[in-house]
Amino acid sequence: MNTVHPDYLVTHDEWSDITQLFALPEINFDALYRYRLARIKLQLNKADAACCLIVNPVSLRYAVDYRTYGLFQSHIPTTYLLIPQDGPVVLYAAYGTAPGVDRTETGHALSFFDGGKNLTEAANALADDLLRYLSELGTDNRKVAIEYVNPSITAALQQAGLEVIDGVAITEQARLIKSAEEITCMKWAIKVAQHGIAQVQKAIRPGVSELQLWALLNYTNLANNGDWHEGRMLASGTRINPWLQEASARKIASGDLVGFDTDMVGPFGYFADVSRTMHCGPTQPTRRQRQLYQLAVTEVQHNMALVKPGITLKEFQKDAWPIPQEFQQNAYTCICHAVGMCDEYPRINPIHRGETPYNDTIQAGMVLCIESYIGAIGERDGVKLEQQVLVTDDGCELLSTYPLDDALMQ
Repeated sequence: MNTVHPDYLVTHDEWSDITQLFALPEINFDALYRYRLARIKLQLNKADAACCLIVNPVSLRYAVDYRTYGLFQSHIPTTYLLIPQDGPVVLYAAYGTAPGVDRTETGHALSFFDGGKNLTEAANALADDLLRYLSELGTDNRKVAIEYVNPSITAALQQAGLEVIDGVAITEQARLIKSAEEITCMKWAIKVAQHGIAQVQKAIRPGVSELQLWALLNYTNLANNGDWHEGRMLASGTRINPWLQEASARKIASGDLVGFDTDMVGPFGYFADVSRTMHCGPTQPTRRQRQLYQLAVTEVQHNMALVKPGITLKEFQKDAWPIPQEFQQNAYTCICHAVGMCDEYPRINPIHRGETPYNDTIQAGMVLCIESYIGAIGERDGVKLEQQVLVTDDGCELLSTYPLDDALMQ
């Protein structure tokens, strides 16, 4: 592949708009929003909870497509949402409104940034609002689910006579099974991510920095109305082993392996989680680089073949590709995890790190990422690969279709 400097790709941007290559998919947004809200209400019903208080920006997006200031909301929560089993959906302290919301209201401080030392008083006021809301619903159910809030809010709700349960269990279980519209959204997000991956591969050459390469992924996402990346997971050469080192100013050299993981919250809020490792020429890959790459391919392909409805997490872990001992210490944190609008429940750990801590069953409609990292302690090189798949009635459908590196497959 002919290389080009990444600065040129930005200053001469005639490529980033992916709709020049593919038509934007038709999505029934009304059906999408109805499905997602119904999934949350189903979980509330199963938990016998009157309502759920949501603050996680991913859950806000899932529940009512509230998108504003997601990263800010993740560490300085301002907006919150009340969803009942039956009744009005109310959004508090929002910047604007969102689909699926029946009304908006003034809220109370959730963070020290907004409330300072008066968080206890703010929590008591929120509890009073919640009691009035339950009265409006006409329910005597006093069980409420809450997500990621300060202990002062939990204490205030309990002091008001409410039974508090973990709202994360509600929202994570709701997001587990995807609708057809969700899969369409996710496929589009993956197209955008892979459009960015193509630019990274085009720009890999000696002298280009890891940060310049990573910026192309981020640029592509933003240019196509995506949101953010969960990290800056790109490393090369002497920094690729061990894995989980974020992009730096290091310059790529001939003969380096360059690995990255998109971890991308893309268009429509859906996650594209694709990992690739590429070789920088003109030096040819070494025999060891090819060996590591082919071992990673073997692990991913073996574990993809296990994906089917009905297999439990513990069965998957037991039957997964046995990671050779020399690669176990540096192996990736998990061999499989679910995704939707971010990394989601459940995950499966490599068996050499102990039995997976919980069990569940893989179901059709889940989307999973199959992970591999192959790198030995004390060696220079390592290989990161990851494929995103949809669980179907009889196996899985590969969603991430970006080609593997031919030079490393030989």
